[in-house]
Amino acid sequence: MSLVDPDLQLVVVAVLLAVFAAVGARVALLGVEVAVLTASARAAIQLTIVALVITAVLDSDGLSLLFVAGMLVAASVTSAQRIAGWRTAVWAGLAVAGGAVPVLVLVLASGVVPFSGPAIVAISGIVIGGAMTTSGQAGRRALDELRVRAGEFEAALAIGLDRRAAGLEIARPSAVQALFPPLDQTRAVGLVTLPGAFIGVLLGGGSASEAASAQVLVLFGLLAAEVVAVAVALELVVRGRFAVPVTALR
Repeated sequence: MSLVDPDLQLVVVAVLLAVFAAVGARVALLGVEVAVLTASARAAIQLTIVALVITAVLDSDGLSLLFVAGMLVAASVTSAQRIAGWRTAVWAGLAVAGGAVPVLVLVLASGVVPFSGPAIVAISGIVIGGAMTTSGQAGRRALDELRVRAGEFEAALAIGLDRRAAGLEIARPSAVQALFPPLDQTRAVGLVTLPGAFIGVLLGGGSASEAASAQVLVLFGLLAAEVVAVAVALELVVRGRFAVPVTALR
């Protein structure tokens, strides 16, 4: 059973949805209408290319793992751009990998899901994507907070706190906000939303209990990866691994 057929009707509806989002941003003066359209175009192009590549990748466990490594690199660059620019991709990559890799190793090595190309790519994409989003948001929020509250940072240093302790005191509450969406998603699953893993198992012919089991695994793994990614990103920010152009943070 196919949820969506890749035909002309799909293309038309997808274009209309992207335009609708851009118009909404324009009317509300959000200033992101160009970003909405470019992001939509990139998504369409990237997914088309991935669909062509992934057909061959899924037949080989080795190629699937190589594809996952490419995901990690792309996620690191994307997260770095959100925080402080692509030149900090190595540090952003530590946050993404720090959250995603332990979860993927546990899930795949335990045999809970089969060690096969489709399972490797599907689980990895979900977990890495979540770690990328939350680490980028947490790092950006923490960095902004330190810049805006540079005076408070200096005051914390003046009363005897070291750089790390002072930075955490100021930036932690803001960085933690990056976890609110995934926490809300976890709390509301089944009541408000039926996420992709649940629907995917049902469409693949699985039972409702199998779908629920798969979704629990994905949600718990995703939440674990996101929490660790946020913690690592915050730690790297307060330790000065991302550029903070204020004299107090030199």
